[in-house]
Amino acid sequence: MKTCSICEKGYYVGGTRKLLRGHYNPTSDSRKKPNLQWGTIPGKPGRIKVCTKCLKRIKKNSAPKKVVKK
Repeated sequence: MKTCSICEKGYYVGGTRKLLRGHYNPTSDSRKKPNLQWGTIPGKPGRIKVCTKCLKRIKKNSAPKKVVKK
């Protein structure tokens, strides 16, 4: 199964309901998958599969801090 290596986010099952002449018509369920990308963690060799939310968090925390001079 495809899951994020950091937060363990995986797929979930979701469905839709269609209103047809006053009655809800249940339709088949579908699998919603996470957006997994190859990413590297600073300080660790190799690449792992991470979701985009974790990838953004890694890049934000590993970016060098800007120093403001007055």
